[in-house]
Amino acid sequence: MEEFIPVVAIVAFFGTIVAIFFGPTYLRSRERREVQETVRRAIDKGQDMPPEVIDALTKDVQKNLPSRTRDIRRGIIWLAVGIGMVAFSLISTSGWGHHDDWGGNVDNGLMGLAAIPITIGLAYLVLSFFNKNKE
Repeated sequence: MEEFIPVVAIVAFFGTIVAIFFGPTYLRSRERREVQETVRRAIDKGQDMPPEVIDALTKDVQKNLPSRTRDIRRGIIWLAVGIGMVAFSLISTSGWGHHDDWGGNVDNGLMGLAAIPITIGLAYLVLSFFNKNKE
């Protein structure tokens, strides 16, 4: 019985992560499916669709459209994350407490990882210039 404790712990840990990420998505899709079924039944019975119902159904689509301000905001956030990673890398490998005046220790792997969010941020900023939708 004791050999199952690690297995249960691992399954519970990863199951929790899956539930956190996929639970809200599943609930949202289930709600959307129920609304569509209700609308379908109303149309089959010959009832007219009020404009409020149509607006409620298209609200999520309109909300998720890319816009220039949203792209700029995301780009700045991603750039800040990357710059923060670079600063943490520089400070943690040298600088404070080591008294070597940064001594050329910039070949840290964290700086390579910081290139990913910096590149994503730059891509969002470039996309914001090509996006014609303004909020």
